[in-house]
Amino acid sequence: MATTVTAKGQVTIPKAVRDYLGIAPGSVVDFKRAENGSIVLVPANDAKPLDRFERLRGHAGPGPSTDEIMALLRGED
Repeated sequence: MATTVTAKGQVTIPKAVRDYLGIAPGSVVDFKRAENGSIVLVPANDAKPLDRFERLRGHAGPGPSTDEIMALLRGED
């Protein structure tokens, strides 16, 4: 994946890479030099990438309480 460096030296990390590394706004990243001389981008906090379900956690908003669900199931008003 290629990206362009801005006049300020900034680059956009492609979404697929951000998702894979678990990088979100406010994340701290580190640049490390590999033995072969290439530079590697890694999350600085050693966070594991989120799985496909974890990324969705909390997006549906708060749901009904257990008591509200039970009342609906019982047909109570």
